[in-house]
Amino acid sequence: MLKGKRVILGICGSIAAYKAAKLTRLLVKAGAEVQVVMTPDATAFITPLTLATLSDRPVLTEYFDKQTGEWSKHVHLALWADLLLIAPASANTLAKLAHGLCDNLLCAIYLSAKCPTFVAPAMDLDMWAHPSTQHNIKTLVGYGNTLIPPAQGELASGLVGVGRLAEPEDMVRFIEQSFHHEGPPVLPLAGKRALVTAGPTYEAIDPVRFIGNHSSGKMGYAIAETLQQLGAQVTLVSGPTHLDTPLGVQQIDVISANDMLQACLEVFTDTDITVMSAAVADYTPIVVANKKIKKNDTDLTLALTKTTDILATLGAKKQPHQQLIGFALETDNELAHAKAKLKKKNLDFIVLNSMQDKGAGFASNTNKVTIIDREENQISFPLKSKKEVAADICQLIVDSLSEG
Repeated sequence: MLKGKRVILGICGSIAAYKAAKLTRLLVKAGAEVQVVMTPDATAFITPLTLATLSDRPVLTEYFDKQTGEWSKHVHLALWADLLLIAPASANTLAKLAHGLCDNLLCAIYLSAKCPTFVAPAMDLDMWAHPSTQHNIKTLVGYGNTLIPPAQGELASGLVGVGRLAEPEDMVRFIEQSFHHEGPPVLPLAGKRALVTAGPTYEAIDPVRFIGNHSSGKMGYAIAETLQQLGAQVTLVSGPTHLDTPLGVQQIDVISANDMLQACLEVFTDTDITVMSAAVADYTPIVVANKKIKKNDTDLTLALTKTTDILATLGAKKQPHQQLIGFALETDNELAHAKAKLKKKNLDFIVLNSMQDKGAGFASNTNKVTIIDREENQISFPLKSKKEVAADICQLIVDSLSEG
């Protein structure tokens, strides 16, 4: 998909700049013409010679050559490009781009570019989480730019969290997807932030045992992937699963219901769309043994207490501009229970599964749902793949936002 495409690769001052060598090589291998543009600070982390060798083009860092006076022609470069990729994008550069500052060649090219622009941030977790950085990201996405979210993992500071530059292979796949469409992709959720929960929660009994359920997480992961493909910036809060993080989605891994509650509370205030598809435990042990409970000849009795109802908690905090969608998995009196949950928890939609329907529910690759809105209008869908069900749910979200 990148064959013959002209790509400007912008590199900022970040330790993650070392990944730009592999990224350049992969872009060239995919058939792209790559022009590397570095900020002055970036040259301290990786040499222009390395990138010039890999791209087979001189690397540009300044507006003009101070020895010859040759001008870099930032307007011509911007018009030449089919794609502008800024990776790594530092917090400093993100702030400049969001506010139209233009004190280096890369910023000047960005302000002149008419092609799609992708930004792949890289920074420490506190810098990424800072409200000013998040505001700048939201501003840039609102301008029509595409975010390649940072990954979670070990950072240069030694801390562990969100802020790692996405891997070069993932960035190339992400970009190739954008060229599947002829012309600019239609992204109805561009500029929107979404929160999705998925999978089960595990409530510890002792260090080796837990109370759990059979949720695979497939439904929630499919919804997160679909929302991202529609342009939303998606955070996926996931209980234990064996699934891969959808491309372009920021994932927060949790274990227990309380872990999921805390992760959702941190994100929810800034979201426009929240889809709670996780199968959260209703009860958790009052006491968790610090050693493995030994088997004996007597019965074992566990004292349980209710977990905090995450959906109801978010429903109580929901603002008028926010959409909150819940799931109901029922075995009897399905519609009555779902409608009661819809009202009690202040939801905009509820997605009803019935365990009576063959092929629906946990673990399978298919699902059969009925979606009910605040006015109790119902839409029932036939048995479909979970990816198709995700598309149906997300289309209703898009339609509802456009009507609002």
